Amino acid sequence: MKETNNQLNNKNKEKSFFAIKGIQSKNNFDQEKITFSMSKLVSKKCRNNKIYPLSVDTWDEKEIFAIKKVISSGNFTMGDKVKTFEKNFAEHLNTKYAVMVNSGSSANLVMISSLVYNKDIDLNEGDEVIVPSLSWATTYFPLKQCNLKARFIDIDIETLNIDVAKIENAITKKTRAIFAVNILGNPVAFDKIKKICKRSNLLLIEDNCESLGAKYEGKYTGTIGLAGTYSFYFSHHIHTIEGGMITTNDEKLYQHMLCLRAHGWIRDLPDKNHIINKSGNKFEDCFKFALPGYNLRSSELNAAIGIEQIKKLDTIINVRRKNASYFNYLFNNSDDFILQKENSYSSWFGFSLILKNKLENKRNEIVRELELKGIETRPIVSGNFLKNPAVKYLDYSKFGTFENSDNVDKNGFFVGNNHLDISYQLQHLKNILEDFKNKI
Repeated sequence: MKETNNQLNNKNKEKSFFAIKGIQSKNNFDQEKITFSMSKLVSKKCRNNKIYPLSVDTWDEKEIFAIKKVISSGNFTMGDKVKTFEKNFAEHLNTKYAVMVNSGSSANLVMISSLVYNKDIDLNEGDEVIVPSLSWATTYFPLKQCNLKARFIDIDIETLNIDVAKIENAITKKTRAIFAVNILGNPVAFDKIKKICKRSNLLLIEDNCESLGAKYEGKYTGTIGLAGTYSFYFSHHIHTIEGGMITTNDEKLYQHMLCLRAHGWIRDLPDKNHIINKSGNKFEDCFKFALPGYNLRSSELNAAIGIEQIKKLDTIINVRRKNASYFNYLFNNSDDFILQKENSYSSWFGFSLILKNKLENKRNEIVRELELKGIETRPIVSGNFLKNPAVKYLDYSKFGTFENSDNVDKNGFFVGNNHLDISYQLQHLKNILEDFKNKI
């Protein structure tokens, strides 16, 4: 591309995403009509002067106003805003209960801890939980922290999710749960996994931190298992500075989450609950502790932002999916990449490319070239997590071999997606990769 960043940012500078009534359909793609719609508004959001950043923020004046209202109120710690966001979030996803915490990682910790401490649920210290070899670190660490054993299985190279075909043979006498991770917005094959869980009497839980808004056969991911987790970090579908959520339809599990989130105290529990008989004396019950909990509460500031963000979720997902359609249009016919295959209805966290044929083993050179040309990149989550030094602290076992996650680890990278029309950026990406290939 010969145009400078400033020239790019000046194109259509009066047209912000928020001023456009929707985005032109990409059903009839015409490369002559590709326009650069990242406006003056977006140029402020592009970190490090990148033409194609990993993410841009989804805020407008509503989030800023919500922050100012909290500051004016003087009420910063967990309170009514958190309760409102939890209620709105649960309603949006059609689930009974939602518990807000300070991150998606904390959401995993609270969820796993709640399962272990809930005596109605058959998950106990020393039990085994099946996990994919590709996920974020804090999918695995809560298992160690709750004295559970991780059993690793390779992924499907096309979906990037756990290889469902290997699960049944990996089950042992100690296996009690499957921790399904919906990678980069893509739902796992829940129909098959649910059948396995039913046959083998296993719990199904979800790490849905990368996949808010995704659906499997019409049902939101994160609400399909016994419980599911979400992250609201900057690069995710909605963001609240920091924040996370857990959802469940199980009332007793929900109450364990409330208790564990805040010190293990009972003050957030209803008078009639499944954990402890309250005395009825508010003074005595104020500092009474029932479980060995944490302090993973969110603030009113984060929740106030979340209240505004959840209103935008459907629009955000709609545009991300339109971007995905164009990405697949550009790259589907290439022999040089393995692309993530959508399973049901993805919310498209980002776009992964796994190099093959002429580009295989050239990731370092390609990533360097992309960064020089203004495109941010990242590894595909952890690659093969078993190659990370921290694995030595886990109690774990492995089933089978890990060719696919090894391939991702060696040849995979991903680029961002967001709530704006990024057709220009995607074309820029393709041009750079084609130029690189032609120079080999």
